[in-house]
Amino acid sequence: MCDVISAAMSTQELFIAAARKCLSAGRKSLSVPQSLDLAVQVLALDLGLKPALLYDSNGAGADQVQQYLSSLQSSQLVSKSLLTLDLNGNTLIINPLTVRSNVEQLVHDNNVAVIDVCHSLEKPTIAGLLRGELKSMTHDLQLLLRGFEQLKEAEKPHYVGEKSEEWNLCTAFGILLGFPVTYWFDQTKSFENCLSMTPLMVTTASATWQADTAGHRCCLYSFSVPAVLLKAVQSNLENWKLCLQERFQQQNVLKDLTVCQSTVTLPSVCL
Repeated sequence: MCDVISAAMSTQELFIAAARKCLSAGRKSLSVPQSLDLAVQVLALDLGLKPALLYDSNGAGADQVQQYLSSLQSSQLVSKSLLTLDLNGNTLIINPLTVRSNVEQLVHDNNVAVIDVCHSLEKPTIAGLLRGELKSMTHDLQLLLRGFEQLKEAEKPHYVGEKSEEWNLCTAFGILLGFPVTYWFDQTKSFENCLSMTPLMVTTASATWQADTAGHRCCLYSFSVPAVLLKAVQSNLENWKLCLQERFQQQNVLKDLTVCQSTVTLPSVCL
């Protein structure tokens, strides 16, 4: 009976049904637009267009996100290689191969700019990637990702161990999510930053999922760079954009990739 129901439902409806069934927080489930946004993000992961997705649509936890992912995998909507990760209470869905490739390129090619935004600084500055704590974190990430190679299909979220408690999660998320720039600050001194009233160049990348009949447009990436450092990180941004365009051309599920930039200045920036 379930197979008959599935056959009668469109691809978009299957994604929506899985999200609304598995990802409710309290009595509130995801809306249809939220469910479609999540579907596009997960498809982008599966296609290798994104290395990871930080789940923040509502208060659903790692176990619920795992149920959602398992539901999609059992319906053959996405591959079984995607995994759920719990990193200090933050839930991510990752494509292990893409994430590992990104981290290895970061180490070998220095293709990610790390920006120091410590509260004590007058303005943001480029940080040395290979300073002790950053080098240690990228090494730990590599070991973690190598361990995933042994996993075929995970039925439970993978909980990252105590090592991650020492990581600057802002920096870790930037690396895991595949941003060409990521922020760092000395969290042993303060979690505040020096980005208040600093002009930021925000880069967004969006695409359309033309599944079934209706198209749904979704933002795949969004990250910022202090405008004062734009020239210093321009090559990182250009390389990231070229790589994304190349990967985009190798698939036909998502259409109309658009990369845009805009400048914002905010009284406070939460990282």
